[in-house]
Amino acid sequence: MEVVECRSDPLGRTEYAERPLSLVWEGRRYEIVEIFSRWHGPGEKGFYVTTVNGLAFELTYQELSNDWHVQLI
Repeated sequence: MEVVECRSDPLGRTEYAERPLSLVWEGRRYEIVEIFSRWHGPGEKGFYVTTVNGLAFELTYQELSNDWHVQLI
Protein backbone atom coordinates (compact mmCIF):
# COMPACT_ATOMS: atom_id res chain seq x y z
CA MET A 1 0.00 0.00 0.00
CA GLU A 2 1.32 3.42 -0.96
CA VAL A 3 0.89 6.07 1.70
CA VAL A 4 2.07 9.67 1.78
CA GLU A 5 1.99 11.74 4.97
CA CYS A 6 1.52 15.47 4.44
CA ARG A 7 1.81 18.45 6.74
CA SER A 8 -1.57 19.89 7.56
CA ASP A 9 -2.37 23.43 8.56
CA PRO A 10 -4.70 23.39 11.59
CA LEU A 11 -6.02 26.83 10.62
CA GLY A 12 -6.94 25.69 7.11
CA ARG A 13 -4.68 28.16 5.29
CA THR A 14 -3.34 25.51 2.91
CA GLU A 15 -4.93 22.62 1.06
CA TYR A 16 -4.16 18.96 1.62
CA ALA A 17 -1.16 17.60 -0.30
CA GLU A 18 0.90 20.79 -0.21
CA ARG A 19 3.91 19.45 1.70
CA PRO A 20 4.68 15.70 1.71
CA LEU A 21 6.69 14.67 4.80
CA SER A 22 7.11 10.92 4.36
CA LEU A 23 6.02 8.03 2.17
CA VAL A 24 5.56 4.29 2.40
CA TRP A 25 6.86 2.33 -0.58
CA GLU A 26 7.06 -1.46 -0.77
CA GLY A 27 6.19 -1.67 2.92
CA ARG A 28 8.97 0.64 4.11
CA ARG A 29 8.63 4.21 5.43
CA TYR A 30 10.91 6.95 4.05
CA GLU A 31 11.34 10.47 5.43
CA ILE A 32 11.33 13.19 2.77
CA VAL A 33 14.13 15.73 3.07
CA GLU A 34 13.65 17.75 -0.11
CA ILE A 35 10.99 18.59 -2.67
CA PHE A 36 13.03 19.46 -5.75
CA SER A 37 10.10 20.00 -8.11
CA ARG A 38 6.31 20.29 -7.94
CA TRP A 39 3.43 20.76 -10.37
CA HIS A 40 -0.34 21.07 -10.52
CA GLY A 41 -2.48 19.63 -13.28
CA PRO A 42 -6.19 19.13 -13.78
CA GLY A 43 -7.26 17.20 -10.70
CA GLU A 44 -3.77 16.32 -9.54
CA LYS A 45 -0.70 17.55 -7.69
CA GLY A 46 2.75 16.15 -8.21
CA PHE A 47 6.12 16.24 -6.51
CA TYR A 48 9.65 15.02 -7.12
CA VAL A 49 11.21 14.33 -3.74
CA THR A 50 14.39 13.00 -2.17
CA THR A 51 14.44 10.86 0.97
CA VAL A 52 16.86 10.81 3.90
CA ASN A 53 18.71 7.85 2.40
CA GLY A 54 19.08 9.49 -1.04
CA LEU A 55 16.27 7.81 -2.99
CA ALA A 56 14.22 9.94 -5.39
CA PHE A 57 10.49 9.47 -5.94
CA GLU A 58 7.72 10.92 -8.05
CA LEU A 59 4.58 11.43 -5.96
CA THR A 60 1.25 12.15 -7.64
CA TYR A 61 -1.91 12.96 -5.70
CA GLN A 62 -5.21 12.37 -7.53
CA GLU A 63 -7.68 14.82 -5.98
CA LEU A 64 -10.95 13.18 -7.11
CA SER A 65 -10.07 9.68 -5.90
CA ASN A 66 -7.98 10.93 -2.94
CA ASP A 67 -5.19 8.52 -3.95
CA TRP A 68 -1.42 8.80 -4.01
CA HIS A 69 0.82 7.15 -6.60
CA VAL A 70 4.44 6.61 -5.59
CA GLN A 71 7.13 5.78 -8.14
CA LEU A 72 10.86 5.38 -7.63
CA ILE A 73 12.85 7.45 -10.14
